[in-house]
Amino acid sequence: MRALQKFLLFHALTCLGPNALGSEIIDGQIAPGNRMLYMASLQSYNGHHFCGGSLISNNFVLTAAHCDDDGLVKVVFGTHNLRNTGTVRNIVQRCKHPDYRHHTTGSDIMLLKLSQRVPEGRTTRRIRLPPPNMNLRPNQMCHVAGWGRTEAGRGATDLRVVGVSVVNQNVCRRQLSQVMGRPPANVICARGYRTRKGVCFGDSGGPLVCNGMATGIASFIVSDCLDKRFPNVYTDVSKFRPWIDQILRQNGC
Repeated sequence: MRALQKFLLFHALTCLGPNALGSEIIDGQIAPGNRMLYMASLQSYNGHHFCGGSLISNNFVLTAAHCDDDGLVKVVFGTHNLRNTGTVRNIVQRCKHPDYRHHTTGSDIMLLKLSQRVPEGRTTRRIRLPPPNMNLRPNQMCHVAGWGRTEAGRGATDLRVVGVSVVNQNVCRRQLSQVMGRPPANVICARGYRTRKGVCFGDSGGPLVCNGMATGIASFIVSDCLDKRFPNVYTDVSKFRPWIDQILRQNGC
């Protein structure tokens, strides 16, 4: 039974990170240029987009721990179209949560310290964090954004956004238990109910935004991106506020 469970887990659970073949927001639309100014593109030297992130202070970005990669060196702000030149900062420190082991075991959260401060202005804004241990309402509408290929398979450079609804925690755990056995703690499930709307490969690290706050971090999907049976899984940011606040106070990890 344990061998079968491991087999199902390997084939059904997929992180949304940079090494995946696809990359898209499912059934989304191009984000307005004056919205979501907190969004950050995590990139390599040559401008390859790895993951999403969000600016939470003038020199720290919030993203997923599994986005950590040797090729990840810089963060780009202030542009929804990746062909345009935005504000670029190098990464000088990566602060992964000490409990992180794998994206399916929880604590999939990381803070990136930037080489210089990012000024807020017409194209860049910080996003608020939720209070500690905040609980979202079932069916509450939120949104998530990211860069990547469109569903048609063509390369997309524009930031895309889609609305998703929060899944009841009990339903979330029951659905994840079908393939994981024991779901990770401190996660949020969200997806358009019986629709394909949600995140897909390459959208890791982007924030699940509810009530103007970065309440979740895109972590992994169950099955494939178009499977309507399972929700997308996000790290619950509110459960990690003490850890985040400590890093911000001491300006590093």
